[in-house]
Amino acid sequence: MYQGLLVIDADAHKIENPLVMRDYLEPEYRERIGLVIDGLGDQRARIVDVNPATGQNFMRMFPQPQGLGKGGFRNLHPDTTLGAMFNRVRIEHMDSEGIDVQVIYGTLNLVFSSLLDKDLAIALCRAYNNYIAEDCRGYDNRLKPIGVLPLQDVDAAVAEMHRCINELGMIGVAVAPNLPIPHPKAPEAFPEIRTCKTISHPDFAPLLQAAVDLDIAIGIHGGPGSYMVGGISDHTETFILSHIFVQRNQQQLALARMVFDGVFERFPTLRVGFLEGGCGWLPDLAHAFHEHWEKRIRDFDPKHPYRPSLMEFTKLMIQERGSHNNINMISQAKNLFDLLWNAQHDPTKIDDASLYEHYDLRHRDPLEYFERGQIFTSFESDDPSPAYLHIGMGEVGKRLACFSGDYGHWDGVLHNCVKDAAEVADYSTEHLGLLLGGNALALYGDRLRKSLPVSVQTSNVSLAQHI
Repeated sequence: MYQGLLVIDADAHKIENPLVMRDYLEPEYRERIGLVIDGLGDQRARIVDVNPATGQNFMRMFPQPQGLGKGGFRNLHPDTTLGAMFNRVRIEHMDSEGIDVQVIYGTLNLVFSSLLDKDLAIALCRAYNNYIAEDCRGYDNRLKPIGVLPLQDVDAAVAEMHRCINELGMIGVAVAPNLPIPHPKAPEAFPEIRTCKTISHPDFAPLLQAAVDLDIAIGIHGGPGSYMVGGISDHTETFILSHIFVQRNQQQLALARMVFDGVFERFPTLRVGFLEGGCGWLPDLAHAFHEHWEKRIRDFDPKHPYRPSLMEFTKLMIQERGSHNNINMISQAKNLFDLLWNAQHDPTKIDDASLYEHYDLRHRDPLEYFERGQIFTSFESDDPSPAYLHIGMGEVGKRLACFSGDYGHWDGVLHNCVKDAAEVADYSTEHLGLLLGGNALALYGDRLRKSLPVSVQTSNVSLAQHI
């Protein structure tokens, strides 16, 4: 706790040992995962994948050692690596820093949705979930594992979600922001050239419905070097550039698609955390959502576009260009007018749904999705952004960001992580309580709240009632 306030690390990490996790895999897949040493002397996970388009095996290495979208290397943190592997050390660190609960996401498992072999992805997700559930057993009141789902097969993902929650006792599940799929213009070049199917795609609707039915949060968590969304992340040849852009851009795209593809409209109680991408970008993006909704959805009428009179247009053109040779100027004005406002087509008689963008959202300002507690982000201890979210977004800005020490990853900070997060601004006690624990409780819901240690539940009754 910090000054009597509950502290939940909403996005901590396990560093999986692939050799240990292999014991949880079905026998036919065990030789397809292991460890290798690359030419730089760095250890990497090796997974033998299969391209479904060719049926050919090829070796994937994580983190990706070279090329566009390059993954991390030499990225073990001296303060947290052992704790991210061994829970006894983790608990000692939590106690020393005042962290009551850690919500545990994986590290290697962040790439599972980039695998092309569907059956391998399903097997790895099941193996990881069994592994992490057993790993956290005995620490159940402090460590809350999050299951990982194979987006490659929606039916399998839904079944695995139910198994994670109902059989393994987890509090939520994690998915990637998108699934890499062949680009229609270059299917033979997949996966190097690819497009993506975002989590908002209609194919994933059963998965989102299952999360609603189970009343659990979905944590969206991407990673560099894992065949995630193409575009800018494919034009960053160093890990630094890849990490800066891919973490934020993936989350921004995922959030924008979920808003404008109508996910939050169709699933009004769905709760989603957009994790490890910071939160400083949120006010600007939320403003863009509102502005474009207001001007291009709510007030936009393509059937009655602006159309000045030809006479007024001609008069202004003559005044602007001069009155010499009025006959020629009138002819030019009419030709230009017809180009700009084609008189041959009456827009009121055009029946084409593509004239309207996101038509079903015309009655719902996207800012309402933030207000009703569907959207959450995370922040790390050295990130000052939570101090100005409420300035950019109003009071709701206090209820969006969840503290994350990013424990176990190279950029996570251990020493004074809670203290630094609490003192970066002059927060009120209520505001700080939300940032350190209350918002995480709102995101993960009753499955987290009811599993907290009794002493913590008792000391945070007022906070729980508030959220």
